[in-house]
Amino acid sequence: FGSSANKERASTNSFDPTTMSDSVTYRGVLEGHLDWVTSIATSFENPNTIVTGSRDKSVMVWELSDDAEVPGLARRRLTGHNGPVSDVVISSDGQFCMSASWDTTLRLWDISTGNTVRKFTGHTKDVFAVAFSADNRQIVSGSRDRTIKLWNTLAECKYTITEDMHSDWVSTVRFSPSAKQPLIVSTGWDKLVKVWNLTSCKLKTNLAGHQGPIYDVAISPDGSLCASGGKDATAMLWDVNDGKHLYSLDGGSTINGLVFSPKNYWLVAACDNGIKVWDLETKAVLEEITPQTAGKEPRKDGLPFFSSVNWTSDGTGLFAGGTDGKVYVFELSA
Repeated sequence: FGSSANKERASTNSFDPTTMSDSVTYRGVLEGHLDWVTSIATSFENPNTIVTGSRDKSVMVWELSDDAEVPGLARRRLTGHNGPVSDVVISSDGQFCMSASWDTTLRLWDISTGNTVRKFTGHTKDVFAVAFSADNRQIVSGSRDRTIKLWNTLAECKYTITEDMHSDWVSTVRFSPSAKQPLIVSTGWDKLVKVWNLTSCKLKTNLAGHQGPIYDVAISPDGSLCASGGKDATAMLWDVNDGKHLYSLDGGSTINGLVFSPKNYWLVAACDNGIKVWDLETKAVLEEITPQTAGKEPRKDGLPFFSSVNWTSDGTGLFAGGTDGKVYVFELSA
């Protein structure tokens, strides 16, 4: 991540104005959800399957296609939650997914059958976030009850973080992909990013600087950086290990979702008014995707348009969840 090849390419681009970098083109929509698409999960093992969560209380499994007309088809709707689904994540083997819901529970689903394998109960209020550890043996969740819980796959809560906890709702929790430094990163409505030591479940660092509630955090593929964003419309980049603020990028409107590209040295933000793609070498905006890109008008009721974002595992496809219930599909073309 940020390898010399990337740096080399970036410097070549800056010297040769005729070199075109990859650009993002609109492919179409996946239709099926009836309310905000809150999260989109992709997996390396099953690159043609994506899983989405929605405020319509359901989780949907989609099969992507190469069809020029239709970017994918709905394969299954997973039902059982009694409240909006706020987050979904796929296990690294691509067989299972976890969902977090405002109904205070989490569910582990078998993607192939659509059945609930386990129900996780323990949070006392809405669960806003869920993540799998790299080895899939641990699950972390964050809630409106301000706690972070660690679970095993049998739905047993192994630890609840209450010491140095967020003083407001926990919006996101993520495991760092770095095996050398087992960490959890969380964000809250208390304007803080917190980095936790996974082994001891103790606080390592508070990353302070945001001026409002933080809605999402993304960790770079090598675990060295994280990016946070929210109400203050600023994406802040941090060195995870040193706990230092590196720089900030202007989202232009509230940031609802963030993701690093698995392929390029890029950061993508789903903002109220559109999607921004930044080149982190130059800090420049490479692409700005607006509702008009997808042939839509911006919302006039003051609500956000894009609520979530994610890449395919190879970084060639980009998905954006809409507050209109649609998943907008884009692809990278050289």
